[in-house]
Amino acid sequence: MKYYIIAGEASGDLHGSNLIKGLREADPEAECRAWGGGLMEAAGAHLVKHYRDLAFMGFAEVLMNLRTILGNIKFCKQDILHYRPDALVLIDYPGFNLRIAKWAKAQGLKVFYYISPQLWAWHSSRVHNIKASVDRLFVILPFEEAFYRQYDYEVDFVGHPLMDVVDQAPTPENFRRKHGLDDKPIVALLPGSRKQEIERMLEIMLKVVPDFPGYQFVIAGAPSQPESFYRKILEKSGTGASPVSFVSDETYALLRHAEAALATSGTATLETALFGVPQVVCYRGSWLSYLIARRLVNVEFIALANLIAGKEVVRELIQSDYHAENLKEELRKLFQPEQRQRIREGYRLIRERLGEPGASQRAARLIVKYIREDQKE
Repeated sequence: MKYYIIAGEASGDLHGSNLIKGLREADPEAECRAWGGGLMEAAGAHLVKHYRDLAFMGFAEVLMNLRTILGNIKFCKQDILHYRPDALVLIDYPGFNLRIAKWAKAQGLKVFYYISPQLWAWHSSRVHNIKASVDRLFVILPFEEAFYRQYDYEVDFVGHPLMDVVDQAPTPENFRRKHGLDDKPIVALLPGSRKQEIERMLEIMLKVVPDFPGYQFVIAGAPSQPESFYRKILEKSGTGASPVSFVSDETYALLRHAEAALATSGTATLETALFGVPQVVCYRGSWLSYLIARRLVNVEFIALANLIAGKEVVRELIQSDYHAENLKEELRKLFQPEQRQRIREGYRLIRERLGEPGASQRAARLIVKYIREDQKE
């Protein structure tokens, strides 16, 4: 069967690649055409557009790039019609994917959504749009089933795909030697994957470096961004090439060696939790985006680790609270034994709630099953 898959971010590329592997196991004749990244391409998909050309964050940024976004939507619709897939599979990325879902359903296409948009966090009225446009929704967070049940919408909880990715990640040999790192404890800097957020987040992260001479700081570079981009931020900050190091596309290897982390809110915070690394969660958007979001968001936390645990496991520094002095104070706390123990107890609770490994394979099997059932009717 033919599958058209759309992922618009680095995390979607990761989970999309594992979903493609699962589809090929469940359907040996599977053909996949995709919007995503190198991981999905390596898994066997024909890549149409790379997510680095799609990533616009925040309300203001979306408005500034509206012409490009609308052009991408138009091209996507044309490409789907030309490909004529047996199913459209959407992965997170709601601003784009929900538009495509509504259109695709009107075209009579089978629509699946893997990794639910975070409607429980804000703009929950969009549940009705999903019910009308999506044939089956596969959710990855334990509380999402109950949320959708309130709207009389049956969904499939498949577990969280990061459970597989993290647990199967190899332990790198000679990581420190490879990157010229010494024996000092490592603090991982995870500034995000989009240019806009990296510039905004990394500048403040770098300000704490001089206050921790006994540690070495390592930036986790996103595969979609060149090292030269990070080097310019380092030079602008006055930090220079040293004492901050840089690794590209090796976040998991870095987290296996890290003593602590400063992580931009998003998937990276859950990845850091699953690796057991104490962290401070950071976020700052444009003021316009923040003011709009503050009116719409209806959850107590922004960090996935805290949302899943149902309590504050890791400290969140958001918008005006995200500045160098607060970051220094919270980072110091991460090296206190009692604080580290408290955080790791919270991490154990998170693992318990995320379910068994095998999320992508379960989602893939269900997609194939639902398509075949539909074809028999």
